[in-house]
Amino acid sequence: MLPQNRWLVLAIVSSALFLVVIDMTVLYTALPRLTHDLYASASAKLWIVNAYPLVVAGLLPGAGALGDRIGNKKLFAGGLLVFGLASLAAAFSPTSGVLIASRALLAVGAAMMMPATLSIVRQTFADERERAFAIGIWAAIASGGAAVGPVLGGVLLEYFWWGSVFLINVPIVVVALVFTLWVIPNRAGDTTRPWDLVASVQIMIGLVGVTYAIKEFGKQTPAYAAALTTAMIGVVFLWLFVRRQGRSAQPMIDFRLFRNRRFSSGVATAFIASLTLVGMELVLSQRFQLVMGLSPLEAGLLILPVPLAAFAAGPLAGLALPRLGSEPIMWASLTAAGLGVASLLYVHEARPLVQIASLAVLGFGFGAAMTAASSAIMLNTPEESAGTVASIEEVSYELGGAMGVALLGSLMSTIYSISLTLPDSMNAPVMVYDSLDEALIYAKGLAPDAASALTGFARDAFESAFTSVILVASATLILTAMAIRLATRAGKA
Repeated sequence: MLPQNRWLVLAIVSSALFLVVIDMTVLYTALPRLTHDLYASASAKLWIVNAYPLVVAGLLPGAGALGDRIGNKKLFAGGLLVFGLASLAAAFSPTSGVLIASRALLAVGAAMMMPATLSIVRQTFADERERAFAIGIWAAIASGGAAVGPVLGGVLLEYFWWGSVFLINVPIVVVALVFTLWVIPNRAGDTTRPWDLVASVQIMIGLVGVTYAIKEFGKQTPAYAAALTTAMIGVVFLWLFVRRQGRSAQPMIDFRLFRNRRFSSGVATAFIASLTLVGMELVLSQRFQLVMGLSPLEAGLLILPVPLAAFAAGPLAGLALPRLGSEPIMWASLTAAGLGVASLLYVHEARPLVQIASLAVLGFGFGAAMTAASSAIMLNTPEESAGTVASIEEVSYELGGAMGVALLGSLMSTIYSISLTLPDSMNAPVMVYDSLDEALIYAKGLAPDAASALTGFARDAFESAFTSVILVASATLILTAMAIRLATRAGKA
């Protein structure tokens, strides 16, 4: 490979990563229209959002190990192909069930690509400073891409139908696939490294089971038997996976890596940053549309400061890493993000310029945190396990996103349901208590006075839920920052 081509390689893998992370959040601005067009229930709506990050998280460890065995270029190219075909299926889904299945197939392609992107970056850049800068760009795409999803969704929905948020993937996939085959060098994998199918299935079932249980417990009327059963299945399979790794001579995930303080802090930072970012965007995008009455495009533009600040923070944090180290940047950036989130309580009804400042602060914090986390994970482990280690980082990111939807989304739904108190004379159906968008749909069929009253009660309940989510997200970020700070001091003592 020519030396100058290393930046082209970075551009190729970054474009693919951009698609992968955008698809985690691009549906947020489309959810109200999806709910209407596909007659999606509250449960189906959550699965449309959740199926993608959940399946990705379950498949990533196995995909990372497979990339180390067969070579990251092969896995990356195959992932692009699967992702493109699944995008076509999702774009033209006639029902919510087909859309959920297409999102799961998208997740298969994403899981094949994600570990390979970071592994290829690490293998392509030999110089330490260049590598730190390149990882900063990668992390900026990872954090900023998720944040730009609602913006892109809003722009597309202003002019096209909801399927366009998937169809736009196809031409980018085609171009990226052509350049992948042409530019990215073939590096042989380690064929002596085993690929453990049993362990891959164990961790997939474990992660899916536990996350499904959390989502189910968060409902207003949980199916306790189903939630308890899936939780037990998930925990058992995760235990089986951990036990199998401990007995393996070449484990898929070497848990001894977590004894490294910087590595563990990086995993925790990636998980918490993703959890709060994705959960916050879900709540914000719905508030902008359903409470403030903004169009999908207007809602997306109002969130734009988050990805722009994250894009700026990633490379800057990468340049600062060799001098400051990963841990100081992690705890400082998580603190900044937490304060930015908390400030939304005071500015969410202020002038747009004030709101933009708060969103930029939290976006900058998230972008810097993800860069420091990626560097701490990738640069504190052996290069021959780059794919496996990258999968751990991305499991933290994707599982954090799934948990953000499950935990913060469920918290929002629960507080909304508890806070919504309607007069008996309204005789409202149960669906009104599930979510604000369903209450607004039901209100369309009422007389003007009754519709106005129901809408007012429902929006007040949503504001209570919004406040609760803000407080929990901010506290989670700041407490994590404090824990990393204390661990760093203890390690130096």
